[in-house]
Amino acid sequence: MKIMTEWGEKLDRNHPLQEYPRPQMERSSYLNLNGVWNYAITKTMDTPSAYDGEIVVPFAPECVLSGVEKVVMPDDVLHYEKTFEIPEGFIKDRVLLNFGAVDYKCEVYINGTFCGDHVGGYNPFSMDVTGKVTEGENRIIVKVTDPTDLGPQARGKQSLKHGGIWYTPSSGIWQTVWMESVPENYVQKIHFTPDVDNSEIVVKIIAPKQPKNGLITVKFADKVVAEQTYVVGQDTHIAISDAKLWSPEEPNLYDVVITLDDDEIKSYFGMRKFSVGKDKNGYDRLMLNNKPYFHNGLLDQGYWSDGMYTPASDEALAYDVKLAKEMGFNMLRKHIKVEPLRWYYHCDKLGVLVWQDMINGGGVYNGVTKLLGGGKYNFFTIGVWPFIHVRLDDKKYGRFSRKDKAGRDEYYKDLEEMVDALYNVPSLALWTIFNEGWGQFDSLKVYDFIKKLDPTRTVDPASGWHDQGGKDLLSIHRYWYPFRIKRNKKGQAVVNWVPGHVTEKLSRPVVLSEYGGYSYQEKGHVFSDKIFGYKVYGNKEDLNGGLKKLFEGEVEAAMKNGLAAAVYTQLTDVESEINGLVTYDRKVVKIDRNMLKTINDRLVIEE
Repeated sequence: MKIMTEWGEKLDRNHPLQEYPRPQMERSSYLNLNGVWNYAITKTMDTPSAYDGEIVVPFAPECVLSGVEKVVMPDDVLHYEKTFEIPEGFIKDRVLLNFGAVDYKCEVYINGTFCGDHVGGYNPFSMDVTGKVTEGENRIIVKVTDPTDLGPQARGKQSLKHGGIWYTPSSGIWQTVWMESVPENYVQKIHFTPDVDNSEIVVKIIAPKQPKNGLITVKFADKVVAEQTYVVGQDTHIAISDAKLWSPEEPNLYDVVITLDDDEIKSYFGMRKFSVGKDKNGYDRLMLNNKPYFHNGLLDQGYWSDGMYTPASDEALAYDVKLAKEMGFNMLRKHIKVEPLRWYYHCDKLGVLVWQDMINGGGVYNGVTKLLGGGKYNFFTIGVWPFIHVRLDDKKYGRFSRKDKAGRDEYYKDLEEMVDALYNVPSLALWTIFNEGWGQFDSLKVYDFIKKLDPTRTVDPASGWHDQGGKDLLSIHRYWYPFRIKRNKKGQAVVNWVPGHVTEKLSRPVVLSEYGGYSYQEKGHVFSDKIFGYKVYGNKEDLNGGLKKLFEGEVEAAMKNGLAAAVYTQLTDVESEINGLVTYDRKVVKIDRNMLKTINDRLVIEE
């Protein structure tokens, strides 16, 4: 069933998503290639002699906004072709072709010459196409294959047999395609590491030629607050006196200009610190800027009724962040998806914390399968043991559908790419490594791996179910019975599991990383007649009453006894799931946002 967002209804198919796609590394050189391309779906990698029709890039062929609405099967090859103009004076020393994301494996050709390939469906990548493009007319061809859930690769909730919590596949180009031209020596990468305790920002610039000096200028409110030379490849420590810290309440950002020879970059950073500590009552908490801070968030899957993985406009991308903020939430858990970089920019500017999930992979696991593992996910692993508080050893790869070593190796590669791409985001507070055991393996080893890449953020190694003990926090999902944290006779915090039977003593911050899922079907704004929800209400009044009771009776009460964070499921409806606070097309907010904001404003840890 087609349901459109207001932004999709106004889509300019020739010029979609024209905003600069990399806000923390912006150059003046910019050629956007989004718009109408030709496409064909075949069974071979051979370039087709004729194309099937037109596709609007960067929308996946499965979605309405692409103009195609066809599912790419695992044995298909999706071909893209476009003729484009490079204006006079655009080409400097080198030309880079950039893709925000292409799912899953692609090859790129320009003017008949192979430019490169890429594997992985969620992270940005670039290709040096110097000498392969010319001023004037050029022709680009992209060839894509995507096994969806028939391979071990990262795929999120995409499923060829979609329904319930599993969604329509999203193949091919789904983020902006663009070109830039740079000098021979140019800024390839920037790393900002805020050090709040020492009032400095540590900056590292990567470039082709090292060592080489450049200049960093830091501004706040249009006034220069620091200026310092740097050496390429080395850490540069820049003092930030009287630092204006970033928080959801005060999302202060510092503007930066970086020069290297003839290259100039505009960027920004935020001064903030994420850690774990205790509050005045001795409860384990998540800390922001060395103070206890309750992360009060929504599960945000980033799906759109007309564009699926891709919103119709930047305004749409910002809408979700603004809506969450208006309802009094200070955090979004980006669930099983990596967003375009501009989404994180909106979180930085508006002041919303981000919990970022790594994308799940492994074998097929959205169905009843063999009891003791094997090639498919064990149904008991995903559907039985978690609900009676049985945690399985995630080194038993078969039970988690992770026997394929190549798939595990690719997970590490994708994880490192994701951390590298998002390292500078001020609002990003926490990494989630695995969710509910989907493709989980060696979570404590993966924890150590990601902590070496990024020691500045908190990590949730196993969100929801198969916790392996230790590390930063205990992560719990609760849908089927009430959540409680109480104090035993010794004053220790305990959390309930099976009602009346099992409790667990807490020795680290506990986060309720999913809960709720209360559902209401808004007629005329649903994707399918087959609906899914954890608790379905017949009218909005009852839905709002249920939410009020849930937030006050469980979340607020648990926070006072030590709950460190909570993530309500969820921000929006997604396909058959109708448990969003807003409909899939973003046209109807189902809840009383003022009621919810009033409650959320009370969810603050007293210092």
